[in-house]
Amino acid sequence: MSADNSTSQEIPNPAVDGSELIRFDKVVKRYGSNVVLDELDFSVASGKHVTLIGPSGSGKTTILRLLMTLVKPEQGTIKVGGKYLTHEEKNGKLVPAGEKHVREVRKNIGMVFQQFNLFPNMKVLRNITEAPVSVLGMSKDEAEVRARELLDMVGLGDRCDAYPTQLSGGQQQRVAIARALAMRPQVLLLDEVTSALDPELVAGVLDVLRDIAHTTDITMLCVTHEMNFARDISDQVLMFDSGRVIESGTPEKIFTEPEHERTREFLSAVL
Repeated sequence: MSADNSTSQEIPNPAVDGSELIRFDKVVKRYGSNVVLDELDFSVASGKHVTLIGPSGSGKTTILRLLMTLVKPEQGTIKVGGKYLTHEEKNGKLVPAGEKHVREVRKNIGMVFQQFNLFPNMKVLRNITEAPVSVLGMSKDEAEVRARELLDMVGLGDRCDAYPTQLSGGQQQRVAIARALAMRPQVLLLDEVTSALDPELVAGVLDVLRDIAHTTDITMLCVTHEMNFARDISDQVLMFDSGRVIESGTPEKIFTEPEHERTREFLSAVL
């Protein structure tokens, strides 16, 4: 089901001024001897929609996991909104950040995972209100008003009292999207959000995400193999291979006139 544009436009979103919002500077991530990100440099401006494409194992999801601080880099720094994410400055030096600093910076980031990760013992409404109340200190009444608006937006306004197990996979993923948006993030991270869905459920979830992309100012960083979706919503597409960006450009350029041979090979396999 497509979302209702008029509803989504009523929900406040972060201000956008086009400034740099995310910055990776010489970031290295290893798992054992496997270098997943190799001195990665890249940035995302506020309000932009950037899609990461490339073969499995090229480092795309690791970027999202680093931004959520699910993993930490071995080298380099990450900034969000001008603030270091896993470091902080003390006495003129960069040191590993304390948990309070990390939480403060990370609260501006929301993520929708491949698996829905809903709380099975909580009804849909509480799945969405739990974090705004406990993390942001929002009143229960305010959180519920916003949750109902978001559920209307994703086409599930009538499922507030359902448990996750009573929903289809596509419906659960739409609840997960609403839950991420309930935190009013500056940045929305999307990690292969349709890969766990049956094919007939994919279109409904992608319709919701297209609506968010077209009617809000939220910055989006998306990992997907849905190339038509990437073409529809992206301002910029980055092609990854072996932990590095090997090509970057508009969807039109990347999908119709890629310059790098590795990009051409990848696209010919997935399109």
